[in-house]
Amino acid sequence: MSETAINTQELGEKIVAVLKTIYDPEIPVDIYELGLIYDVFVNEDKDVKILMTLTSPNCPVAETLPVEVEERVKSLDLVKGAEVEITFDPPWTQDLMSEEAKLELGLL
Repeated sequence: MSETAINTQELGEKIVAVLKTIYDPEIPVDIYELGLIYDVFVNEDKDVKILMTLTSPNCPVAETLPVEVEERVKSLDLVKGAEVEITFDPPWTQDLMSEEAKLELGLL
């Protein structure tokens, strides 16, 4: 593996760690375990793009959560820039939640 690939992979892991500190205000589970993060892209320039969804289009944090995600990811030293894109395709369902999240919410 090239050094660049290793660095972007390590950075990706750090980004995931940050995402796991952000919680949906209505559900006591972090947004990563909830399955709200669809993809994290890191390029060689350390620009980050996060593709995420919300539990519903009418989510009360639709305005603030993506901004919080972007700011928290940008706060990482190695990240040059961050952009969050919201999508509802595919729509979020409980099936996207991790086993851990389902257990936490008593769904298992």
